Amino acid sequence: MARTNLITRNGYYKLQHELDHLWRVERRETTEKVTWAASLGDRSENADYKYNKQKLRQIDRRIRFLRKRLEALKIVDYAPSQEGKVFFGATVTIENDDGVEKQFTIVGPDEIYDDKTVISIDAPMARAAIGKQLDDEVRVTTPTGSHEWFITAIHYQRTKPDAC
Repeated sequence: MARTNLITRNGYYKLQHELDHLWRVERRETTEKVTWAASLGDRSENADYKYNKQKLRQIDRRIRFLRKRLEALKIVDYAPSQEGKVFFGATVTIENDDGVEKQFTIVGPDEIYDDKTVISIDAPMARAAIGKQLDDEVRVTTPTGSHEWFITAIHYQRTKPDAC
C-alpha cells in the first residue's frame, strides 16, 4: 500500500528540523571524524575510520530521503469546516461496549514513529473513522475479528499556517 503524502504542520516542521540537524551538525561532525581517522594512516584496520564512514553513508541516505519526502508532502492545516467530524489531524476518543476507551490523533505516516498517541491516516482505524461524527459507530476488521467502537469526542489542534 502506498504511503499517503499528507502531514500536519508540526510534523513537517519536525522533519525539516531533523534534516537541518543532520546536515548542519551530524554530517559536519562525522566528516571531521572521518578526516581525523584518515589522517592516522592505514584505513584498512582503522575502526574509527570504518565506523564513521558507515555513519556518514547512513546520514547521507537519510538526508536524501528527507529532501525527497519533504518535496512530496502536502501540509494539512485545521479548517473550521472540519469541526464535528473526523478528518486528518483530529484527536479522536472512542469507546467500545465494554467501556474500554482509547484516544488517538490521525496523522501522516511520517509522523507515527516514537509516538504511541497517534495513528497513520493509512491505518484501518483511521480509515474507518474518517467522516464520522460524535456518537457514530466505527467498525474495524482486524486479524482478531470485527470490533465496534463509538466516537465519544473529536478535537482539533488549531495551528496557524505561519506558526513554527
